[in-house]
This record gives sequence, structure tokens and C-alpha cells, in this order.
Amino acid sequence: MKKITISTEFNVFESLDQLPEEIKILMEEAIAIRKKAYAPYSKFRVGAAILLDNGKTVLGSNQENAAYPSGLCAERVAIFQAGAIYPEAKILKLAISATSDAKPVTSPIPPCGSCRQSIAEYEFKQNTPIEIYFMGESGEIYKSDSLTNLLPLVFDKNFL
Repeated sequence: MKKITISTEFNVFESLDQLPEEIKILMEEAIAIRKKAYAPYSKFRVGAAILLDNGKTVLGSNQENAAYPSGLCAERVAIFQAGAIYPEAKILKLAISATSDAKPVTSPIPPCGSCRQSIAEYEFKQNTPIEIYFMGESGEIYKSDSLTNLLPLVFDKNFL
């Protein structure tokens, strides 16, 4: 038997004001779109904003459904829309903001497992990393240089 160690590294920004201007604008778009989330069941609202290499921004908010598995997270709404509308564009940056109608969310909220796998597919497809910034409704913002920091043992087409 042998042991492996996997480590990840994130940059932490104390507030929106510490972000580079381009990222601050992207995160503000994620915050704005999260207010349009359809979240009548969980009361947990998430917004995602994607910056593409063609300069376009694509937005998404979570969309719930009474049949829970039928809903989609904000990250997947945005990433699938980007893939459908701009199939040749590379995703450079993804900003995510989450809040709850029930309680304050001041910790950074990362993408769920399904979203991580979906982001991984696009990172693999374009063969370049996607910067991911995530936060709650306020407080610190975490930056990951690649999805592989969030999903180090990624499953991709090489296994098929």
C-alpha cells in the first residue's frame, strides 16, 4: 500500500473591493442574476456569471422544480447556455454568489458535485483552466485557478 496526498490552493479576497475590476464586475453580475433565481422550495438563490474569450458574458441562476432532480443549478444553467450559444468560445472565468432567504450566507459557497463535473467537462473540452470565484452573499471570495482544485480526481472521457 502507498499513500498519496492531494492539496489544493485558493486565493482569498476579503471583499468585492479587493477583486480586480474585471472580476468585481463579473461577480456583481452574478449577484444581480441570483436575485432572479427560481427557488421556491430551498429558498437558496445562486447566481453565476461566465466570461468568455470572445468578451461575452453569460449568466445563470438556479431553477428549481417540484420534482427536485429536474431543476438546475446556476452554474450549469450558465455553462450549458454558454456552450449552446457560443460553442467555440472558451470559458475564462466563472463567478458564483449564493444567498438564502432563511439566513445570512457569509461563507464562500463552492459549486456542488454535479456542477463541478459539468465545469470539468468544459475545462477538459477547451484544454485550458477556468478560473472560479465564489462567495456567499457577502464576505470573503475564494478564487480557484482551475476546477481541478475543487475536483482533483476528475472523471473525464479518457476513462470511457
